[in-house]
Amino acid sequence: MLALKISLIQSKMDSKILRFPLGGDVVAAAQAESKAHNQANLLAWLGTNTVVLQEPKDFILPHDKTLGYRPVHHLLIGSRYDEPLDPFWTLIYRCCKVPENRVFPMTTHVDGTRIRPYFNAGLLVTRPKRNLLQAWRDTFLRVYQTPSLQKYYQKDEQYSVFIHQAVLSGVILSTLRTDEIQELPPTYNYPVHLYEQDVTDHRPSSLEELVTFRHERFYTDPQWINKMPAKKRLKQWIDTRLH
Repeated sequence: MLALKISLIQSKMDSKILRFPLGGDVVAAAQAESKAHNQANLLAWLGTNTVVLQEPKDFILPHDKTLGYRPVHHLLIGSRYDEPLDPFWTLIYRCCKVPENRVFPMTTHVDGTRIRPYFNAGLLVTRPKRNLLQAWRDTFLRVYQTPSLQKYYQKDEQYSVFIHQAVLSGVILSTLRTDEIQELPPTYNYPVHLYEQDVTDHRPSSLEELVTFRHERFYTDPQWINKMPAKKRLKQWIDTRLH
């Protein structure tokens, strides 16, 4: 840690938010942004299951961009762009005060579905001075336990698991102009655990092509090392550190 000049920052948060799926991530992101406010022009917020394979040069955003992002991996609770806005996303847009003219199409990372903006919360590059992540926290804490959202959690647990991303998407659309945000290449935030589901033309032939990837216990499969599209050296490295 010392050799790499890494600082570990401890923080406290309400146990109630920690018990809610990924609620702690929202609060922690806002705290990180607050600490970076007077120390850095850019903050890269990465999920803890991220592996960086190459220098993430695209994290250095152009001067006129405020956010670098990747779309969600697949549709799940997202909203198809070519279909009417459903009641859930209508509620999200109303809670976050999303202007209609900021809604644009994006394509999910692995299933290639054209959707309304739905940003992956596991990779965000922001300018701390814009307070985007603090706005995310404030909005999330204000709405996540409201009765109108509770009924969705009861209907399908995916809504409780991904409500943090839905609120994030609404906050981004209400806070930033479309020309302030930049989609990062698909070599960033690649979900290696969904490799077999990837139907897009940017599916990597080998993990060595990626800049960063995400994992979710793919190594619980006894055959993972044979299935992984990577060279022997990387497989061995992953085996000693993640397995």
